[in-house]
Amino acid sequence: MIASALPVLDLTRLDAGAEAAAAFRADLLRATHEVGFFALVGHGIPDEVVDGAFAEAEHFFALPEEDKLAVEMTRSPQFRGYTRTGGELTQGRVDWREQIDIGAERPAVVSGADGEWAAAGEHPAYLRLEGPNLWPAAQPSLREVFTDWSDRCTAIGHRLLAAWAESLGAPADHFEAAFADRPSTLIKLVRYPGRDGEERQGVGAHKDPGVLTLLMVEPGKGGLEVANEGGWIDATVPPRAFVVNIGELMEWATDGYLRATMHRVLSPSGGQTRLSIPFFLNPALDQARPRVALPEALAAEARGVEQDPANVISGTFGDNLLKARLRAHPDVAAIHHPDLVGG
Repeated sequence: MIASALPVLDLTRLDAGAEAAAAFRADLLRATHEVGFFALVGHGIPDEVVDGAFAEAEHFFALPEEDKLAVEMTRSPQFRGYTRTGGELTQGRVDWREQIDIGAERPAVVSGADGEWAAAGEHPAYLRLEGPNLWPAAQPSLREVFTDWSDRCTAIGHRLLAAWAESLGAPADHFEAAFADRPSTLIKLVRYPGRDGEERQGVGAHKDPGVLTLLMVEPGKGGLEVANEGGWIDATVPPRAFVVNIGELMEWATDGYLRATMHRVLSPSGGQTRLSIPFFLNPALDQARPRVALPEALAAEARGVEQDPANVISGTFGDNLLKARLRAHPDVAAIHHPDLVGG
């Protein structure tokens, strides 16, 4: 493994004058062209808010099992709620973590009962993902804390989208139309229990299916590794910095000039745990990610979209997300969407 920290970018440079802002955009472009990941400091979320989010996550995972299972994801056609340890797959292999998924809180667009989606022919299948969260009655504060967290992360994400647009030679608002109406957001609260032995898959190697990920890792905890030059970078970052990475739709939008990067999480050793809070900011489910007409110099270095024949990237975000959710949670798919998985 390549022992290396990620590039570190300071978001406050966007407010430090034209020269500093231009330098930030150049560093942003370089990091996401060469690595696909970076650490973000100066993001403006106070330490006490970060620490409060981790305290809230720790509280949730310490709830009695029956309280967590009351909001189990198998109860949600929208793939929201709690997943017990070993309940999610990456590349067909079991991920060793427990988590709760919190999406944008909205009414369902289409609904089905017992897997029967009467209106399915009137809507694309991916609109089944739009709907309410499952909030634990035993911890009402969870909703307030992570609604606030989502708002804060969304604001940071929009600043980065504008900076990317300008760095790629487009107007600052180039991407905004796809996010302005009903953007797709997702927070995961994740707990990795310790385990010994050779099997250390916390999360298997994968690329994110969307646009932008802001990941906050419990201070002092490692385990995230990023593929780079035939090896793996140990993705260490300063405490309370975000780990930022791009997903497959950003690669698609730039014809591969920016490349979504494989990454994985190794389980902590026995007797330890690791908490993380990833946030995903993506277009509305029915929106196509706007492509960028790259300047000639950048277009010459665009590598094309890296397509897996078993997982073809679509420009419409909902198509990408639905494929990912059906693969990751086959139990939820079988219960609520049997027509989409052949059973």
